[in-house]
Amino acid sequence: MGFTSIFRGPPTKPWGLKWRSSVPFITAAVGVGITTDLLVYSIIIPVMPFQLERLKYHSVSALTGWLLCAYSVGLVLSTIPIAMFAERSSSRRAPLTIGLFALLGAQVLLMEAPNYALMAVARVLQGISSSMIWVVGLALLCDTAPEQNVARQLGFAMTGLSIGLMVGTPAGGSLYTRFGFRAPFIFGEICTLVDLILRLLIIERDVALRWGYDPATRQHVNVVADLEAPSLSHRSPDNAGSSPEQNTTVVDPEPTPSTLDSRTPSANNLTLSEISLVRKPLPMLSVIRLLGQSSRAVVALIMSLIYGTVNSMQEPSLPLHLQAVWNYNSEKVGLVYMAGLLPALISSPLAGILVDRIGADYITTTCLLLTLPWWIILALRKSIAVFIVALALQSFFVSGVVPPVTAELATVSRRMPGVGYAHVYGAFNLAFGIGTAVGPIIGGQVYGRAKHGWTALCCITAGLITICIALAFCYTGDDPLLAKMMRQQNWSQASLEMKPLKKGSKEKATDDSVVHS
Repeated sequence: MGFTSIFRGPPTKPWGLKWRSSVPFITAAVGVGITTDLLVYSIIIPVMPFQLERLKYHSVSALTGWLLCAYSVGLVLSTIPIAMFAERSSSRRAPLTIGLFALLGAQVLLMEAPNYALMAVARVLQGISSSMIWVVGLALLCDTAPEQNVARQLGFAMTGLSIGLMVGTPAGGSLYTRFGFRAPFIFGEICTLVDLILRLLIIERDVALRWGYDPATRQHVNVVADLEAPSLSHRSPDNAGSSPEQNTTVVDPEPTPSTLDSRTPSANNLTLSEISLVRKPLPMLSVIRLLGQSSRAVVALIMSLIYGTVNSMQEPSLPLHLQAVWNYNSEKVGLVYMAGLLPALISSPLAGILVDRIGADYITTTCLLLTLPWWIILALRKSIAVFIVALALQSFFVSGVVPPVTAELATVSRRMPGVGYAHVYGAFNLAFGIGTAVGPIIGGQVYGRAKHGWTALCCITAGLITICIALAFCYTGDDPLLAKMMRQQNWSQASLEMKPLKKGSKEKATDDSVVHS
């Protein structure tokens, strides 16, 4: 019995099969994982400078910045191996659970590290564990959710990003002030343990199917051995799993896996090879080549890179701008951050629902267009109320871009044989990780060196968003907006050309009728 068989499910029917494999539960588990990841990432920001000072280090600000960078290094370097492993593994839950154990160890190491080198190692480990949830977690969600609802479920899960950032930094500062250095880490470990419980409770869709239940459709199905239903099989027998259920002729969802059931319609019959999660993924270079040939994938990844860069550019510069212009202290800066993050709790699930209904092309372009003017207002030194409203509205619209981008990548994966969800979300994580690594560097350097640093950053952000608008307009969706517009223009032109012909034919018909009369 292999290591991953521990995570594949018991030989008897699991308790709570329906709710543990359901789309809402999987969405909640992935969302909590994203929340935990961002909380652990951000909770040390107000804490580490003081710990470094206590350890007698100098240039504390720069050292803290490098610790944040170490997290991104771990995330970026581990993304490709994790994506390739996840597509070859027979279980999504296994790497997700291993990642959480790594996160628990990294937090303990960071909490007890006696020197800076071990702190950096701990942050790299945190970055590696982060890759697990962003790559494997999103792939698991797409495995489970119905195709027509993928964007909606991704939108709900992505609210974890805003919640984690919104809770992490204020909680870290408050716990450190009241209970000392270890308190924020203990809080992070408690959240990680809750996340671990949820991940251990997950039942993957292919395991649920083996017990005759499809969580995507919430219907019972019969699982038929490949030899008895050759017409239903569309995959190679090599792809079938090696669990004991393969020897069963028909699986009935109710009493036991060995009982025949004639109540399930034959249309719901599935072969074991059809439900197996084991795939035959392409080699890494082939995956890169195929993704590079897809304009939709390339544009989605460019927007992921820019999203990570734009968001992280604010981290070193926004507090300094608020302090310089309105004399805000750290507590007031935290409140401004919360005001900016709160709207994303609404926009992310709302955008996901709308993407499933009207398409990614409209939602992506609209959100980007409505983000742009608020960055122009943010560059103005008006009242703080105007600044906070502009910050909140730009956060609302820019957060609405994430669900359609991730849904686009899921669509690309479904249409490329050999390219799995873990591959495309590995690429997404890589692009986003690079953005979050270079963003703070750009933000800090531009703000510190330019005469009007904040205005320069706002202009850079507006330029990057303009690039995204053009790309989304031309390439996002099954039928991009540019193609729709050109087709509409061609139809209008053709109809105008047809009018003189119709008019001429009517005049000729009138003349003929006069002659006959």
